[in-house]
Amino acid sequence: MKVLVIGSGIVGLSTAYALAREGHDVSVVDGAAAPGSATSFANGAQLSYNFVAPLADPEVLGKLPQWLTSADSPLRLMLTLDPALVRWSLHFLQACRRSVALQTTQELLLLGLHSRLLMHEMQEREAFDFDFESKGKLLVYQNEQALAGARAQMGKQAGLGCEQRELSAAQCLTLEPALEDISARVVGGVFTPSEDSGDCHALCMELHRALSTRYGVGFHFNTAVEGFRTEAGRIAAALTSEGDLQADAYVVANGTGAQKLLSDLGMNPLIYPLKGYSLTYTLTPQSRAPQLSVSDVHNKVVYARLGNRLRVAGMVDIGDRSTILVPQRLSLLKSQVQDYLPRLNAAEPPLEWAGLRPARPDSKPLIGKTRLRNLWINGGHGALGFTLAAASAAVLVDRIAGRQSAVPPAMFQL
Repeated sequence: MKVLVIGSGIVGLSTAYALAREGHDVSVVDGAAAPGSATSFANGAQLSYNFVAPLADPEVLGKLPQWLTSADSPLRLMLTLDPALVRWSLHFLQACRRSVALQTTQELLLLGLHSRLLMHEMQEREAFDFDFESKGKLLVYQNEQALAGARAQMGKQAGLGCEQRELSAAQCLTLEPALEDISARVVGGVFTPSEDSGDCHALCMELHRALSTRYGVGFHFNTAVEGFRTEAGRIAAALTSEGDLQADAYVVANGTGAQKLLSDLGMNPLIYPLKGYSLTYTLTPQSRAPQLSVSDVHNKVVYARLGNRLRVAGMVDIGDRSTILVPQRLSLLKSQVQDYLPRLNAAEPPLEWAGLRPARPDSKPLIGKTRLRNLWINGGHGALGFTLAAASAAVLVDRIAGRQSAVPPAMFQL
């Protein structure tokens, strides 16, 4: 079957890879000039298969005043008259129920653990070069109450296949000596040995190379999909800036762009861009930087080692649709890095970046068929696109083939 995948980020490329390995004739189209140029370019670099709890949670409601008033909040909500944000926010608040959050966590965990299996299988098969490491992830706590909450969450997830263990402050420092300068503030941690890390953009480049040279996938870059032509309940062609593209089936996997494409067809996937920031430091032999993936739970900042670089990512700005670098937010993130790793001693100022995460109110992606017979979606992964891409692609291919998959059919449907 001839399939056109719209989007060349990690989700779109993973989808093309799974489809090509299934034997389909695959093409990928993207308005960008190169693969992985948007949200996949400089994300947090952590493959957090076990840490998939949704942003929508009952505890969120008590934090709303802080988000609305504090410029230094890790999550900042900017009030605008954007109707899409109003609709998204209302659905978000509806998802802030304990029963909904628990079910969402369970479903995302199933997808996450399946994704880990597929990521490792792909890496064994392809040996892609993207600074892939399987050293585990350490969540570091500076507050006893927060650590107690993590302990309770560990208990819930233990029965779902998660291998995690609580560490004392001393054990945290032994496992990751780079934390020595904040030793007085560390009260404990949670270590998950099965977590990975890697450079998402580098993986996109590797997938593009392999798909082009070994799997016969065609690419149309600098080609924006502007809409679709429909006939008798199906897509007849994708309308692009470079002319019509025709296929037997079409997969929308272009991140935040999926919202407009589907809205124009009378569907609302409720995908809204949540802005995040990252810094990438080049390290020197004198740099005191983490070897593990580390999460500063207090500031909600993640650290991931990528060879001789350190990727630092954090913040969620809701209501800012731009990728403009806001100096105040970057300064805050840099100050948090300086406080956390005072002996980082990077070779030069960090590469600064901002990207838009394609988020849905309940944090669950959409994977499956739309109301049109030959139109499919794989989108709305929020901050978990890198983590969930492999499994999302496999599930979508199973659903296109009409066969049972590792994820029950009712999950992640539009």
